[in-house]
Amino acid sequence: MNSDRLIVSVPDAAFKASLGETPAGVEIAVWDMQSRWERNEVLDLVVLPYQRELTSLPYLQNVQPRLIQTQTIGYDGFGGALSAGNVVANASSVHETSTAELTLALILASQRGLPEIIRLGPNNARRWHPSLADRSVLLLGYGGVGRAIESRLAPFEVQLTRVAGRRRQDESGVVHGVAELPRLLPDAEVVIVCVPLNDSTAGLVDDTFLSAMPDGALLVNVARGKVADTQALTDHAQKGRLRLALDVTEPEPLPDDHALLNLPNVLVTPHIGGASSSMETRMARLVKTQITRLREGHQPTNVVLRT
Repeated sequence: MNSDRLIVSVPDAAFKASLGETPAGVEIAVWDMQSRWERNEVLDLVVLPYQRELTSLPYLQNVQPRLIQTQTIGYDGFGGALSAGNVVANASSVHETSTAELTLALILASQRGLPEIIRLGPNNARRWHPSLADRSVLLLGYGGVGRAIESRLAPFEVQLTRVAGRRRQDESGVVHGVAELPRLLPDAEVVIVCVPLNDSTAGLVDDTFLSAMPDGALLVNVARGKVADTQALTDHAQKGRLRLALDVTEPEPLPDDHALLNLPNVLVTPHIGGASSSMETRMARLVKTQITRLREGHQPTNVVLRT
């Protein structure tokens, strides 16, 4: 059944402006979710504040909107924080491109020694560094982000091994299962981690995982910090055995005096995979799609959780 009127909350005025004109009968209300929703009207769609999702969820206890829309792909921790009857959609289609761009930037900067050149100056840094071309790259995680990374790796002429939760075939060949990692990791010169955080992936990148990687290999984590054991990462990096490029850490952010922030073989960025100029446009497009689907009585897209 079509709905003649929808009330949609967005976290700030800038988000509201990004939506532009909306159809008649659609009200866009600004709610920063740092206090209760004070109005009596029922909210149809709530857009959560970016990177404040979990701290905002308690304010939904008495709201029960038709749809909760995140601005992130990940939604770990939502199930235990929401009451029964909620529907959550994630931001698939918004962050894949930007996260893939950052992944390539981290790999290229690490492989070609850019942090060293910046730190030591062009006259003191080494002149030879490993290429990305012809390297053996293991891509761990083959969802939307993984596929976006794969497509951007293609022009770099790497030897790519794809790994997902279970082994399968697709039009490009085999996607290995995670159970095959002990056999695959010893040949991987670059390992990219882009798995979702869940019970099966928390702590996946542990000492055993890292010990299976060859000396001098590069580990890139653009997933979640809790996917990796921080102490194990620190141990292998301090020994100089592995190089790290981390957009996510545990804890996040790392303390200013943490060892990982002061090692020449470690590059850390502040969880900026999806934080680019394309996010605003793509997020607005997704919310407009959700509004249209709700008005026309269709199921929303990107539903990842029903509590």
